[in-house]
Amino acid sequence: MAFRTLLYRYFFFGWLFQDVNRGNVIERAAAWRHNRAQARWLPTYMRRWLWCGVVFYGMGGFFEMLLNAPGLSVLFYVPSALSVPVNAVIGAAWVGLKVLPAQV
Repeated sequence: MAFRTLLYRYFFFGWLFQDVNRGNVIERAAAWRHNRAQARWLPTYMRRWLWCGVVFYGMGGFFEMLLNAPGLSVLFYVPSALSVPVNAVIGAAWVGLKVLPAQV
């Protein structure tokens, strides 16, 4: 597998899930069960994004405070800030798939 693909799969979880809006009722129910089973990986993705956000925030603080380069620190603060909405989306998906009762 190419490194690009591995890196994508390390940070993004869309490849784990199936489309629930395709096929007949039986296929949709099977896709829903599959997605609920795959939701166990979502906390792992949340931890990955959390740690990346913390590391980037720390690097931004390092560049801003210690090296006195606020312009360069933006390159680290922005990905740190973007990790927050990504974690919110992952959390909402996890709650929808794992915590709420089945709807199919």
